[in-house]
Amino acid sequence: MQIICISRFSYGYGKELAEKLADKLGYQSLAREELVDKATEHGIPVGKLETAIVKRQLFTEELGIETDRFKAFMTASLCEQALKGGIVYHGRGGHLVLPGLIHVLRIRAIANLEDRIKMVMQRMNIARKQAKQYIEQVDEDRRKYSRFFYNVDCDDPSHYDIVINAAHLAVDNSASALMHLAQLPEFQLTPALNQKIHDLLLESKCRLAIYQDERTRGVKVTVSAEKENVSITYIPRHGKKAEAIPSVIERIDGVKSLICTVATTNILYIQEQFNPELPSFQHLVEIAAKWNASVGLIRLVQDDIEKETNEVISPEFNTAKDVGGILDDEPAVERKEESGYGMPETINKLIQAGRAGACQTIHGGMKSLANKIKQEQNYSLVVVGDVFTSYNNLIRKRLKRDMISTLSDQASAPVISTDEIEEQYLFRPKQWIMTVVYALLSSLMLFLVFTNQHEILEFLSQSEDWNRVLAIIAVTIFAPLAAYLIGEFSHNIMKFLKLE
Repeated sequence: MQIICISRFSYGYGKELAEKLADKLGYQSLAREELVDKATEHGIPVGKLETAIVKRQLFTEELGIETDRFKAFMTASLCEQALKGGIVYHGRGGHLVLPGLIHVLRIRAIANLEDRIKMVMQRMNIARKQAKQYIEQVDEDRRKYSRFFYNVDCDDPSHYDIVINAAHLAVDNSASALMHLAQLPEFQLTPALNQKIHDLLLESKCRLAIYQDERTRGVKVTVSAEKENVSITYIPRHGKKAEAIPSVIERIDGVKSLICTVATTNILYIQEQFNPELPSFQHLVEIAAKWNASVGLIRLVQDDIEKETNEVISPEFNTAKDVGGILDDEPAVERKEESGYGMPETINKLIQAGRAGACQTIHGGMKSLANKIKQEQNYSLVVVGDVFTSYNNLIRKRLKRDMISTLSDQASAPVISTDEIEEQYLFRPKQWIMTVVYALLSSLMLFLVFTNQHEILEFLSQSEDWNRVLAIIAVTIFAPLAAYLIGEFSHNIMKFLKLE
């Protein structure tokens, strides 16, 4: 079993390439249009969704749920076909429908613009100018689609393993070259890939079941599956409908265990080894309770720390070795002194607090972690704990600082270290002192301004050049100072009232 995804332009040669490659490999060729037709038959308003995206119409919560339902349907369909045998999928964003499958061969097929224009002119019987405008519009619509659905630029070559240009290679030669590329070990079926496909399929089935059942329709959920252990989070206002989620999920084959957590949002906690007794973890749970959030765990495995081995932890805390993202055929050997790296105990604490989210291990360092966070984009806070622990203190601090900076560029949420949690998000009695100081200084500043308005206006309105310079300097100093004092006072009060 192998998965090959070909991303193609409209009126390019991607369809012909996919069919030729599938024929050479003996795989099934699957077009996006086929899946869209099946999704429409299942009652998913695909046309309405795409029109809303392209025309930038008002996107309601109902359309948001239908969008997630469509994505779940696409993922489930591809996974089901992949488990039956090798497939060559062609269409827009196929590789994006399968998040986390690093062994999928991702191909971008491009064609010469003039050739595409001629094809449109022939098929649609229109002039060259109209054909060119048509192609440009369709391509732009596809870019909008990718940006909306997956938050990526479909033209970015970093999303593909190889780009094939029809202007330089005939279709048959391209297919032959890709056939040999597909034989490389990086793109072969492994136990890890097989398990991930099963988990993706299970996640998608759970999402579809929740969206299709009358009792839970309209409930916005986040679903994660690790080795058939399912974790589901939902927001509080859907609490009444969400009570039926367990009875909906129990009808799905393959679900070993289920954790349902009510959460307004999600917090991501990144560590190399977890310890639920650390004060920083207690602070994190306190913030999660304050925000009504779930806490997801990611254990980051550094290549040079563990000699390219990876350990995948499921909610039932089974362990397995992973080499370069590929699971060994040998059974996992549990090391008693570091079994689970603290994840079982940490998850138990979160379950007791009602804040348990998904937990997983990411192998491959910063690149894999950044891709994961970029794909998800559903966190309100990302907290980085102890990482790069095999290095000395100075190098560890620098690498951690660089990691936070890199993740901040990828995430749509604040990224902080565990050292900053208490200071930035929790109110402590000692902060009353600074709050009072800020209040007094702000009050004094406002009092002086309002009691000396006539003098201040006279000073600012003087026409002499040197007086204008002094006025500019005074405003430049006063405005940021006033904003800082009032802002810090308001921030502390909001932390105290748990409104930040």
